[in-house]
Amino acid sequence: MMHNVLHKRTCAPFVLAIAFLILNGCSMQKSGSKVDSSHAKAGNKPGEVVAKPDSAEDNAILRVDYLTPVSSIQSPEIFVYKEKRRLYVIQSKVLVRDYPVGLGFHPRGDKEREGDGRTPEGSFSICMKNAASRFVRSLGLNYPDKKHAERAFFGGFLTPIEFRDILLAYERQTTPPWGTSLGGAIFIHAGGAHKDWTDGCVALYNSDMEELFQFAAVGTPVTIRP
Repeated sequence: MMHNVLHKRTCAPFVLAIAFLILNGCSMQKSGSKVDSSHAKAGNKPGEVVAKPDSAEDNAILRVDYLTPVSSIQSPEIFVYKEKRRLYVIQSKVLVRDYPVGLGFHPRGDKEREGDGRTPEGSFSICMKNAASRFVRSLGLNYPDKKHAERAFFGGFLTPIEFRDILLAYERQTTPPWGTSLGGAIFIHAGGAHKDWTDGCVALYNSDMEELFQFAAVGTPVTIRP
């Protein structure tokens, strides 16, 4: 009996130490904007290793470096996580920027119709840049894409011609028709990330959008997740 008690007392600190190491070694990305943002505190420290935002799918690991110069961000990937209200910029497995965002006024769920106030979900690309936008700077997304067009067409909400034109734009990575029942003109733009206020766009604070606009290009992939 005494041996068992001593064994438990000896093992307890060891077990707690292991648990501490596991929890700290596997910590996920915390909420936080880029290091020099005036709108939110920074999350991870430069050089820290974290799980990729969509790591549940591919188990990828990222290094964090928010101090990467804008001029060095030349082939970024953009990930928007609606529930987190964050936009992540990743380049070569390095998380280089993390911005807070605002969404459509009905943010939950995928966009289905013009005027539903939802921010679309899926894999898109930037199809146009507007340096003189109503919201300072804006990056147009190629929504509606093939997935949304197929769902609407087979549901009876698109004409054959509209369906064809959306598919052609998707294949050519050009701006799709924005006048169908699916809506369109979905942008990443400035104007503020303080609340969900857009018609379905992704809104950033002005200073963050000014920076993003410098390195995002036509063709840059943009993934929007629930």
